[in-house]
Amino acid sequence: MQNKLIKVNASDNVAVALIDLNAGALVSFEGEDIKIVSNVKSKHKIALANFKPNDKIIMYGVLVGLANTTIKKGDVLTVDNVTHQSEKVFGKTASFNWESPNVEKWKNKTFLGYHRDDGQVGTENVWLFFPLVFCENRNIEILKDIFERELIKQKPNPHQILLRSLVSGEDEVEKIDKQTDVFENIDVKFITHASGCGGIRQDAESLAKLLAGYVNNPNVAGATVLSLGCQNLQINIFEDALNKINPVNKKPVLIYEQQQMGTVDNMLSTIIKDTFAAIKEANKIERKPAPLSKLQIGLECGGSDGFSGISANPTLGAVSDLIVALGGTAVLAEFPELCGVEQELVNRCVDDKDGEKFLKLMKAYEKSVVDAGSGFDMNPSPGNIKDGLITDAMKSAGAAKKGGTSPVESVLDYGEYITKTGLNLLCTPGNDVESTTGLVGSGANLILFTTGLGTPTGNPIAPVIKVSSNTELKAKMPDIIDIETGAIIRGEKTIDEMADEMLNFIIEVASGRIQTKAKLLNQDDFIPWKRGVSL
Repeated sequence: MQNKLIKVNASDNVAVALIDLNAGALVSFEGEDIKIVSNVKSKHKIALANFKPNDKIIMYGVLVGLANTTIKKGDVLTVDNVTHQSEKVFGKTASFNWESPNVEKWKNKTFLGYHRDDGQVGTENVWLFFPLVFCENRNIEILKDIFERELIKQKPNPHQILLRSLVSGEDEVEKIDKQTDVFENIDVKFITHASGCGGIRQDAESLAKLLAGYVNNPNVAGATVLSLGCQNLQINIFEDALNKINPVNKKPVLIYEQQQMGTVDNMLSTIIKDTFAAIKEANKIERKPAPLSKLQIGLECGGSDGFSGISANPTLGAVSDLIVALGGTAVLAEFPELCGVEQELVNRCVDDKDGEKFLKLMKAYEKSVVDAGSGFDMNPSPGNIKDGLITDAMKSAGAAKKGGTSPVESVLDYGEYITKTGLNLLCTPGNDVESTTGLVGSGANLILFTTGLGTPTGNPIAPVIKVSSNTELKAKMPDIIDIETGAIIRGEKTIDEMADEMLNFIIEVASGRIQTKAKLLNQDDFIPWKRGVSL
């Protein structure tokens, strides 16, 4: 029989409902019968004690809220009877020792990746087009249409055929006799954005770092870059950012400035000739075996539910620990979703300066949110709340499980590139696409993305493996979910068993033998984090 309740940490005074519970039901839990006070939907939390106003709500072993009214034992926690609260953190309070997992069965495993001159290994081989300023978006779109039409023989769009049938009043059929791409070993991808000018200079510099990180990402073979000429993000600022990340960059980077080239026709003709020759050369790079230590995984969540912190996120944490123990790299982002677990993360920092940097970034970020008239307590979305994540600290405590238990080797601000293996913390928003965009810009060659409600987020250059916290979501949205962890909720698999399954799946994706659902959908999301105002 499936358990009806689960307590995540021994010190918790709330439990999670694993199934829907009706008012008046008696639930046997931890040696006593608990009477359910009101109807409780699965994923929501019930009180394991009687709470008075201002009593602390503890979950995952940390403070996640305060009771703002009397709550009876067995009653459901809601946004009406609980308010967000987290502990204040001022610095490291304890030493940290890590007991790494046994990786004996993984140490000789490899994936087939694209080896770069700087020692990084890509899970993809991409030629990337992007503008330095939004004024060049149209030219990027023209190039996208031209290159995709000639280099990628795409399947007919069934929705286009449907509309054509409705217009004509007849059944329409469109076929491609043979589905083949011109080049076997390289993809061509295109980025557009709404930045590069019209804002504060710091935003232009931040975008330069981000775009330089995309060029330096091991999944990129080379890039075609378009500049207008008069924008804030000048070519030399981008080149300086790339040189700072990698002073000996050997990747071909083709840069074109429209105001120096005259007509659009002249510029596009030159770009097409030059870039086609460069893509032909990049296509000669082939996959070769690489150790798992060359994996640089980004850890992300979006559309979370009340099971995310129990199934999917802890599984990612176990995978993160395995990869770190193998000498690889994991990057945990979304700083608003680390609110309430700062103390544990500061204590895990190897270098005290990184702990200080983490707290400084967190405080500066929170101040900017408060100055804008909001706060981290507004982070849970309506979907989060509906599925049981009623405070930011509660959501954060579950989200942080993606980072496993390993030491924090480095703390990075948005746009900073990975320089150390092991677990890194990266300052990004909780916004799914802005965060995923930042993770890849910092060097992640693959993203693990958990969701309980369903989100289609992808990335132009890095595979995004979508992990559902529950089986129902996988059944409902099979076109966006790659792997599901509902067996943990049902007690059929342990987190470690699920992590082993996931790491095998990662190897297949990293080797190009499995394409993620996001890639099959051409879900190429790219949104830079704009911190400043428009001028």
